[in-house]
Amino acid sequence: MPTERELVEQIVRLLDVRLLDPLEILLDGDDSVAAMREVVRARARRWADVMRNGDDQAATRTVVRLVATLYPGDRAFDPPLEWWRTPLGQVVAVRVGHPAAASVSLATAGAMLGITRQGVHDLVRRGKLPRHPDGGVPSAAIRDRLRAASA
Repeated sequence: MPTERELVEQIVRLLDVRLLDPLEILLDGDDSVAAMREVVRARARRWADVMRNGDDQAATRTVVRLVATLYPGDRAFDPPLEWWRTPLGQVVAVRVGHPAAASVSLATAGAMLGITRQGVHDLVRRGKLPRHPDGGVPSAAIRDRLRAASA
């Protein structure tokens, strides 16, 4: 799992780019945006702590709020494979699994686990990971495997 500092920095960076920078442009550089940056950094520390150390319900609520805010859209959250190697992606995988899918493809499972698609296929074939009835691998099984590996 990434360090709390790495997670905080990614959250702050994403919120800067997606929310605060556009707001600063709209408000013509108003000083209130600088104050919001301080609030965001303080909140990001709390969110990172909850996601890393909080109980499962609190971590899940925090993940869902952040993902919905940072990645809005009309379709279900489906990040690119490389997102799962980021600090936020790693914490989400360990604490929640995939926040918007009961099952994921072998490629996504591999990205979440930090192994190849073939590695996931081998784990499924040997019975180390279950196959989801709809295909792919259950998101919860990936989460559980990551938790067991970090225990």
